[in-house]
Amino acid sequence: MSAARLLFATHVAPYPEGPAGVHGVLPQASIAMAELALRRGLEPVITDDVAVLSPQTLAEGGVLALFTIGVTPWSAQQRDAMVDAVRAGRLAVLGVHSATDSCHDWPEYPRLVGARFDGHPWTTTVELDVDTGHPATAHLPPRWRWHDEVYLFRELRADLRVLIRVADDQLDMTVPEARAPAHGFPLAWCFEEGAARCFYSALGHFAHAWEQPVYLRHLDGALGWLLEGLGFGGREPADPAG
Repeated sequence: MSAARLLFATHVAPYPEGPAGVHGVLPQASIAMAELALRRGLEPVITDDVAVLSPQTLAEGGVLALFTIGVTPWSAQQRDAMVDAVRAGRLAVLGVHSATDSCHDWPEYPRLVGARFDGHPWTTTVELDVDTGHPATAHLPPRWRWHDEVYLFRELRADLRVLIRVADDQLDMTVPEARAPAHGFPLAWCFEEGAARCFYSALGHFAHAWEQPVYLRHLDGALGWLLEGLGFGGREPADPAG
C-alpha cells in the first residue's frame, strides 16, 4: 500500500429532487474516525468537501471512508481514480450509514458500497442476527439488540457476505412504505471489488452509536479487516472499551 491514510468524507449534497437531510452526528463521526485511524497507525484526512480529495490522492490509496448523502459531486476524474485504485488493490472502501444514499447519478457506485439505499420505513429497537466470524462483529453476541434506522436496499450485490441482519418478525410491516425484499433486511456486509476489500454498515444514525464502544469496535474491526486486505496491518490497537 502506497499511503497509510484514512480519507473520511462527510459531504452533504442535495438529492436530484431537492435538499438532503444533514446528519447531526457528522462532527462526532469525524472525531471517532480520526481516533480509530490514529490507533491503527493511519493519517486521518477528514473533509466535508470531496473536492479536497484529488484524483492523485485517491489513486495513491489507503482507506476511503464515506458518510455521504445526496448526489456527491465526485468529478469524472475522481471516480475513475477511485474505481481504478479499488480494483488494483490500493484503495479499500468503508461505507458508513447513509453512504448507500449517495451518488445517485453514478451507476457504478453500488459496486463500491454493495447496494443502494431504498428507504427506511422503521426507526426502532430490533434484535439483530450477527455473523460473529468477522473482525467487525467478533465482539458482538449472535443476537444483538440495537436501536437505529432500519434501511431497505436495492441493487444489492449477489456476492455480499452479510454480517448483521434484522432477525425475523422484528419489524412492523403495517407502517407506511414497509415491505420485505427477497434478500431480507441486511444492515452490514463485506465483499471484494477487484483486488480490494469493501465494507458497509448501515448503523450509526444516532449519537448514541458514536458514544458507545460496542459500535466503535464494530467500525474498528472493519477497518482492521480492510487494512489486512491492503497488506497494511497497522499498529494493533488497544481495546476501545478499555
